[in-house]
Amino acid sequence: MKLIITIVSLFLSVNATTQQWPSGKILLHLKKLQVNATVLYIAAHPDDENTRLIAYLANERLYNTAYLSLTRGDGGQNLIGSEQGEELGLIRTQELLAARRIDGALQYFSSAYDFGYSKTSEETFNIWNKQQTLADVVWIIRSLKPDVIITRFPEDTRAGHGHHAASAILAREAYFAAADPNQFPQQLQQGVTIWQAKRIIWNTFNFGSVASNTTNNTQLKLNVGGYNTLLGKSYGELAAESRSQHKSQGFGVPSQRGTQYEYFLPIAGDTMITDIMDGINVQEQKNSSAFTQNNNTQPNSPLVQKLIDSFDIQHPEKSIPLLIALKKTVTNLSTEKNRNAFTQKINTLIIQCIGLYTEASTNTATAVQGDSLAIQLVVNSRLQSGIILKNIFYDTLKLCNTYTLTKNENTIINKKIFIPNSKPVSQPYWLKNSRTLGNFNLASYNNLLQPDGSYEQLQFVIEIMGELLILPVTLQYKHTDPVLGELFQPLYITPTVNVNATSAVVLQAQLPVNPYTISITANKNLPLNTYNIIGNTTTCDTLYRDGIVTDSLQKNKAINVAITKHPSSQPVCNKQLSYSLYNMQDKIIANTTTKIIQYNHIPTIVYQSTPTVKFVTEKINIKSTQVAYIAGAGDKLPEALTQLGYKVTILTQNEINIANLSKYKAIITGVRAYNTQEWLGSVYDTLMQYIAQGGNLIVQYNTNNVINGTKVKIAPFPFTISRNRITNEKATVTYTNPNEIVFTKPNLITPAEFTNWVQERSVYEATEFADNYRSVITMNDDKEAATSGSLIIAPYQKGNFVYCSLALFRQLPAGVTGAYKLLANLVELPINTISNTKINATAKPKK
Repeated sequence: MKLIITIVSLFLSVNATTQQWPSGKILLHLKKLQVNATVLYIAAHPDDENTRLIAYLANERLYNTAYLSLTRGDGGQNLIGSEQGEELGLIRTQELLAARRIDGALQYFSSAYDFGYSKTSEETFNIWNKQQTLADVVWIIRSLKPDVIITRFPEDTRAGHGHHAASAILAREAYFAAADPNQFPQQLQQGVTIWQAKRIIWNTFNFGSVASNTTNNTQLKLNVGGYNTLLGKSYGELAAESRSQHKSQGFGVPSQRGTQYEYFLPIAGDTMITDIMDGINVQEQKNSSAFTQNNNTQPNSPLVQKLIDSFDIQHPEKSIPLLIALKKTVTNLSTEKNRNAFTQKINTLIIQCIGLYTEASTNTATAVQGDSLAIQLVVNSRLQSGIILKNIFYDTLKLCNTYTLTKNENTIINKKIFIPNSKPVSQPYWLKNSRTLGNFNLASYNNLLQPDGSYEQLQFVIEIMGELLILPVTLQYKHTDPVLGELFQPLYITPTVNVNATSAVVLQAQLPVNPYTISITANKNLPLNTYNIIGNTTTCDTLYRDGIVTDSLQKNKAINVAITKHPSSQPVCNKQLSYSLYNMQDKIIANTTTKIIQYNHIPTIVYQSTPTVKFVTEKINIKSTQVAYIAGAGDKLPEALTQLGYKVTILTQNEINIANLSKYKAIITGVRAYNTQEWLGSVYDTLMQYIAQGGNLIVQYNTNNVINGTKVKIAPFPFTISRNRITNEKATVTYTNPNEIVFTKPNLITPAEFTNWVQERSVYEATEFADNYRSVITMNDDKEAATSGSLIIAPYQKGNFVYCSLALFRQLPAGVTGAYKLLANLVELPINTISNTKINATAKPKK
């Protein structure tokens, strides 16, 4: 008997065991076997994709549908926490994968890094490596071989974002380049061939206003508002559920039902008249045994139709003999790629039809290099007898003997495995190498076909009617939460020892009084030894031997070493140190820390980070002691205030009363606080009374003045929150009055303090503000008029109100000296001895 070993892809969620499909979904995927068409949708960010159209194409038209997001959304704002940059990209990657598990499409990314809001495609390509990113898109097209490519955005300013326009430009250029053997020829030696899609089209949009409506009735339109009986949902309902996974962006949306149209304009390729698939043979002749004539890419059509017609929704296992018979027709397909792709689809359906449950779990969240790990393996063929478990492998280690599975009975195998020291620690592949400002440095083009990081997997070898199937099963941490119930999270490999800097930014002038610490934590017991903690400058070959540890390192017990030495303030290269643990022979023991990101709506994220401390070398003066903070969407302002020397109190709604507030020199609201804390509108009068008695209320940026459709009062005098922003972090900053107290007391802040800013200057600036405000700076992006709403201050009786849209939330974690000085000066704005201004809601605004 000839046994053919094939690998099964079940499109598994990493936080679940084998994901069993209901019978309706199995039937849906049987119907997909008749369809031979692929669509690639291209845009710039997570949440750019049109989930309604994607759900329709994947589940109504039954096309192989994929979304290519050029970036992972690293540069966006975070509504649910304080993660920024690459950490936010990790979150948004998992949110996007959650969306795809709902709408049924595949997900891909390029190497492009989301560096923040960009106003033009020219600016974007000055930061992204255009050729590298174009090569990424070409590789994905050549690998996926889409019949139709769809862009979300146009190439001009109507796109509303430089990344958006750039995604359309790259999609068009890649459409042509993928078919040209002279473009990126090295790819053709790495497993792909040239590919010419039939057409590339633009999915025009109407985002709710005349200015943002690019649709009209002269365009090709499709009604995508249907209802799928096999899934029990309309495509508008699937789309809403999918889009609402973008929780870090606050993109929960209502469901839609009934007729809904999508509109399309051609960009290049063959003309379309009635449908986006005009001229493409997407389905076999159901009554013919002949194969399709376009590249012979479909198996025997009558068998597929017979599978569909005979499918028993109560007993899907009855379809297994026909599925195996169908596999034998795959050998007639014209290319290895077609054979492999179709075989995977059939194997997945076989596994689903027998109701196979597989589980590889452990009772610990992490495994440690050089340590053992107890695991439990479970297999249950819930609908079919006679299935044979041949082997289970972890790498090359065989974990079981042959078992014949009894229908709906658990086969449980308990094993202990060893994690070798050579086992790589868990790290998303795009973070393994240092990146440029605009692109991640990927190891190979094949990384582009992996949407997320690699997880520890076992290979379950299953025999079904003479066919051997290899089923990859993710090794997971299994536990039970009293509220959430049974939970699975991916198991991660950690290093033997973690080195962690307790403060990412240190104000040097405070060090003699308030030393920072380096924490050493072993992930397994280590014998007595002597270790050096060494800080290494990133730009100079200078080592600071900052601490000595002579101890046995006990598992999970942190040893905190206070660092009182610090680099000289003179050499520029000494303003950042990366810490490592060495033995006395100067051999490195550890130089990373394991970071964990946890939210209920996504799998736990674990990655390795270099423990780095950034130093603010100048002395920063403060006069007061107590300040208060009201949390918003998430920033690290409390940590920065603590570094400055303030005692910080986090205020909740119940603590907002004038007797309690009077002790604070300033109250600062977190970014988007008025968007996320609905109760802030109800304490307006108390906050105004606090200002009137001499307090300083500093409001960081919000996206607008409206929450749940109700106008929310923020300030003593009117102003409007606009969408104005300065995206060039090097834009020239001009003082409207060099003697303005916010720039002179207690710290002198010259325009030079605005150097070394990161990502952007400001977001959601004030506009149309009343004459009571004074604007203290102006600035502008290239070829744009100067704006004056990034920092406005209004005296109100004895105190001051400040609206600050400057991106302090990015600058403070980056250790920008000027941001710390400005924060201190805003807190220390003096009591007004002359002003007796009353609230005037009708004050004349400035345009």
